[in-house]
Amino acid sequence: MRSALFAGPLLLATLPAFAAPLAIDCGRLLDVKAGALRSGLRVIVEGGKISAVQKQGEALAAGATRIALPDSTCLPGLIDMHVHLTDETQKQADSFRNALSANPQDLAYRSVALAERTLLAGFTTVRDLGAGDGLNVAMKRAIAAGHIRGPRMFTAGKSIATTGGHADPSNVLSQKFNRALGTPGPMEGVVNGVDEAREAVRARYKEGADLIKITATGGVLSQASNGQNAQFGEDEIRAITSTAKDYGFRVAAHAHGLEGIKRALRGGVDSIEHGTYMDDEAIALFKKHGAWYVPTISAGRFVAEKSKEPDYYSPLVRPKAAAIGPQIQETFGRAWKAGVKIAFGTDAGVFPHGDNAREFAYMVEAGMPPLEAIRSATLNAAQLLDQAGSLGSLEAGYSADLVAVDGDPLADISRLQKTAFVMKDGVIYKQP
Repeated sequence: MRSALFAGPLLLATLPAFAAPLAIDCGRLLDVKAGALRSGLRVIVEGGKISAVQKQGEALAAGATRIALPDSTCLPGLIDMHVHLTDETQKQADSFRNALSANPQDLAYRSVALAERTLLAGFTTVRDLGAGDGLNVAMKRAIAAGHIRGPRMFTAGKSIATTGGHADPSNVLSQKFNRALGTPGPMEGVVNGVDEAREAVRARYKEGADLIKITATGGVLSQASNGQNAQFGEDEIRAITSTAKDYGFRVAAHAHGLEGIKRALRGGVDSIEHGTYMDDEAIALFKKHGAWYVPTISAGRFVAEKSKEPDYYSPLVRPKAAAIGPQIQETFGRAWKAGVKIAFGTDAGVFPHGDNAREFAYMVEAGMPPLEAIRSATLNAAQLLDQAGSLGSLEAGYSADLVAVDGDPLADISRLQKTAFVMKDGVIYKQP
């Protein structure tokens, strides 16, 4: 017979929500739409949704449970638009060893803790932008079913690359292994030409993805000397975006180099991830096409720091990390001041999961006001996810995703790095 001590946490993880109404009394509540901190408000939660936001003096419904957070600021559950929950940074030697010896099942078990860590950090929703072997799709389903704890996930399945491109899974393998395993194709997310580009989108639909992610340029951590070169023809990108539209997919494009950024924007992608070397012409293209910028400053800062350690990255990766990493924060500052639409994203996995909220401090450091940084991880992110009517705000009818931090995050944005309370879909995962 399971003890009561054990049964409590198990039920907390698996029940969809409290049966009776919950009344959460907030010391302050951040109204992200109005841009104001409000005092004396109560959030009523029923059936995993917010049913009302009212004054604390109003009478409670019979059987309601009251939770008092008098010293905390309540705000909507945070959204990170660029994570990789099924992996985490490690020394390159360990990464190579895992590529050769770890089974997908090994990676799946390891990733369970990464998902929970992200949720407890206050990120109740994430967009996972690439994993092999269907791991992120399987994790999304496991979380939705209540089998494991983690944020609500929107997944790209396997990223789409060109041969030798940033997301070509055979890049780390020797010619001997490549000959033995064969050439990866659209089912594995590797394409050459318009027809294969269309096929890869359809393969992601078959895989169970929610969106498409392409690697429009070289990358920092791939085993290739160039982290900036354009890796898709514009005709291939257009084939991907037009096919994605047929399936209701948005398209996110990893892009560091300028030419790849411009091709992706002209080709109709919805968001540019990283955007390291964008110039004024690229900024104009963002605004012309209404595309979003997801900056990932945290990843840039982390890889730049780790590039100083001689044994952390390979000789191919170290110079790219040293050059590209420090540039992203400066690029973000220019993009923000120029009026580019920005959604919060970190590239967690490149750095340790759970440290996602450091991104807020980097954004503010680069010139974005704290309120706008928070909006980028709530209202803006929800809009890019096409979830603006259900996520990103504390109001009636929205999912009961609520986090609370001690103090005032508008006065000290670093407060978001330590959550006191986390609720997702009406289930409490962390409280004082």
